[in-house]
Amino acid sequence: MKYLIAAISLFSFAGSVVAQTVTGSSVITSSAPFLTITPDARHAGLGEAGVASSADANATYWNPGKLVHINSTYGGSLSYTPWLGKIVNDMDIAYLSGFYKLNREEAVAVSLKYFNMGEVFFRDINNLSLGDYNPRDVAIDATYSRLLSENFSVGLTGRYIYSNLTGQFNSTTFDAKPGQSVAVDAGVFYTKPLQSARLSQLSLGAVISNIGAKISYSDDNNTNFLPVNLRIGSAFKTELDPFNTITFLLDFNKLMVPTPPIRDEQGNIIDGRDDDRALLSGMFGSFTDAPGGFEEELKEITTSVGVEYWYNAVFAGRLGYFNEAKEKGNRKYLTIGLGFRKNNFGLDVAYLAPTNGRENALAETIRFTLMMQIPEVPSALNESVTD
Repeated sequence: MKYLIAAISLFSFAGSVVAQTVTGSSVITSSAPFLTITPDARHAGLGEAGVASSADANATYWNPGKLVHINSTYGGSLSYTPWLGKIVNDMDIAYLSGFYKLNREEAVAVSLKYFNMGEVFFRDINNLSLGDYNPRDVAIDATYSRLLSENFSVGLTGRYIYSNLTGQFNSTTFDAKPGQSVAVDAGVFYTKPLQSARLSQLSLGAVISNIGAKISYSDDNNTNFLPVNLRIGSAFKTELDPFNTITFLLDFNKLMVPTPPIRDEQGNIIDGRDDDRALLSGMFGSFTDAPGGFEEELKEITTSVGVEYWYNAVFAGRLGYFNEAKEKGNRKYLTIGLGFRKNNFGLDVAYLAPTNGRENALAETIRFTLMMQIPEVPSALNESVTD
């Protein structure tokens, strides 16, 4: 299996995705896919819905615009996920985040995401050793979030990406190097209490993430899109009684990356558009470039639904579902999660169970998150930056 992982890594260096035949796959691919993997257990338990959820220490991954709504002065979290445990035993993802609320109107945060792909053994066509390596990806973020009105806020994240799949790997066919790039996320968030018999709140959010230069693992003639991603969603929270609350979440997600065209055996495009395009053309053209037209465009949208229940702001139960079209990857899974908060500390756990009736590499994925959040000191945070 480690040979397989090495082969997958090597294919990614070639720059362009291998040309499709008429019966080929229409799955959208990009470089640095680790950027789209859910890092924390709370939102993993909600079917990966989170663009409009209540702000916590992991808010910047889901929507930098909502960070300023967090009800804490400072805090952080540490998340850990053993990855693809059904097929390998040495891959994992770690996510570390921290935030600080400057005042009532501003908040900042930093985070680090580390993807360890385990040890791989490189072989040539004669099965002779080309060396061993431990591939790894890293993303370092800095976020600024600002309140523009009582209900509306915006946020911006800058990101440095380092993707090292082989180190300085050299062969007779190509030379490989670590890929590097920078990117930004831009998010907006709106939340408003609703007038009703029960205390309720509606939240809406949208974010475009990983807007950045293409990344290369060899030379400037072989580059791939980052996983530029659009996510929009909503959350409706209602208080059942003074001790019990429940929140319903719904997210829609689309990669703003060109859809691979359909090609004949000679590599000529017979349907769709050339996917080797500039950044902005690729991003905005991704809404109209599917060979199957509007029907296929709809299939490129994934859906996440989640329900979060809290008892006395101490114990949480979560349930969610993630759905992706069969032609676009066929990820379909149920998620469950538990949460606990006490004395400024918290623990979240989530479990993923595929529902598409076959062996799935994501089966039995479990995530853990430890969290710390120090409550606001009103006298320190109620001053605006203009005071």
